[in-house]
Amino acid sequence: MEAVSETRTGNGTGTDDGFELPVAARAGVGTRPFGVYVHVPFCATRCGYCDFNTYTAGELGSSASPQSWLEGLRRELDIAADMIGAPAADTVFVGGGTPSLLGPRGLADVLGAVRSSFGLAPGAEVTTESNPESTGPEFFSRIRAAGYTRVSLGMQSAASHVLAVLDRTHTPGRPVAAAREARAAGFDHVNLDLIYGTPGERDEDLDRSLDAVLDAGVDHVSAYALIVEDGTALARRVRRGELPAPDDDVLAARYERIDARLAAAGLTWYEVSNWARAGDPSARCAHNLGYWDGGDWWGAGPGAHSHVGGVRWWNVKHPARYAETLAQGRLPVGGSEQLTVEDVHTELVMLTVRLRTGLPWAALAPSERDAARTVVADGLADLHGDHLVLTGRGRLLADAVVRSILV
Repeated sequence: MEAVSETRTGNGTGTDDGFELPVAARAGVGTRPFGVYVHVPFCATRCGYCDFNTYTAGELGSSASPQSWLEGLRRELDIAADMIGAPAADTVFVGGGTPSLLGPRGLADVLGAVRSSFGLAPGAEVTTESNPESTGPEFFSRIRAAGYTRVSLGMQSAASHVLAVLDRTHTPGRPVAAAREARAAGFDHVNLDLIYGTPGERDEDLDRSLDAVLDAGVDHVSAYALIVEDGTALARRVRRGELPAPDDDVLAARYERIDARLAAAGLTWYEVSNWARAGDPSARCAHNLGYWDGGDWWGAGPGAHSHVGGVRWWNVKHPARYAETLAQGRLPVGGSEQLTVEDVHTELVMLTVRLRTGLPWAALAPSERDAARTVVADGLADLHGDHLVLTGRGRLLADAVVRSILV
């Protein structure tokens, strides 16, 4: 690694695009959990609530394609492996966008690129997100054979009028059918995503969605409150008064409803918005736990974010510029930052307080411990051994808890 980096940069810390990764940041690579995130920027249509870095074919025109993106991805992963010493990936997460639009062969090529550059650790978790409409029994069988171990399916809701508000294109019953097909193909770990609090959603709509999730027999569920992001079609409709903004009290009630139903079915929360089969640690998403526990990861693809040893950086967003930069032999870094000690501490509090394992008491300064005791007295958290763990009410106010502690 050192020789290659010195050849490229002359100082052993970066690449000829000006991005540098200090020796101190690279020193512990391989001793901490290491993941690879691959961003697939392609979607068939744009959902009205989504502000992710995604593009339809019409938006891209001839400026970029899945092939040019894949060529760029391979180059980025090769440069990455040279730069940080090619630690075997403990986890791989292919997200987007709509990775399933690549088809089973395309997804096999993506995983092949990761294997070629980094390799996979024994028992590595390998996840791909998928739109239920672009999957089927053969799709799941082929990606399972290619080495994927986990599938995350976007469901959002089982109610057609809720899907219509979100501009989702799948039919209400398709996610459950896709989850069953994935399990039949040999996937032990299948996630369904829900969004709650959409304008027009009723309690009975949420109940129908939860019935469908539980009927699918998945071992993991993610549920997120709808956020109206600036610049989206949904935000414009809310601003024009066509739709009401999500109501905080309704969102809280929906969250409690979700938690109660999932807990009764044997799915317990391990992060504020994520539930997994009780008693089965392998059902939890190890890749996301790497984010929340402060691990290292390389984010490859347009707009992807990375973190290694306290340095964070992000790629340029447009797929055409991404591919062009890599074709010139340069990393497509759009910006970077060196996290300070204060930054690292703030993120530790913000992220670990959301986990069921909780926030380590020893990590808190004396004034923060005083604030945490007030949080406990207010019924928002409990002390479990040497960790501060949110109560049910505290999970509803997790952001307020963080603000209280970081005095």
